Amino acid sequence: MPKMKTNRAAAKRFRVTGTGKVRRGKAGLNHLMRGKSANRLRKLRKHDILSDADVPAVKRLLPYAF
Repeated sequence: MPKMKTNRAAAKRFRVTGTGKVRRGKAGLNHLMRGKSANRLRKLRKHDILSDADVPAVKRLLPYAF
């Protein structure tokens, strides 16, 4: 059976933690920063954990990450 291909777009957006959770970046940090408060921008810098409902889809895109 041939090797499965990793979806490269997903590989650049998601990382799997040591415990098997999926980390993702937060949206809203690319432009139009002047209208956002410093507190809001600080919170956007941190990574977030993907919801359990979305994990199966990411598992299909990243077959060798889990």
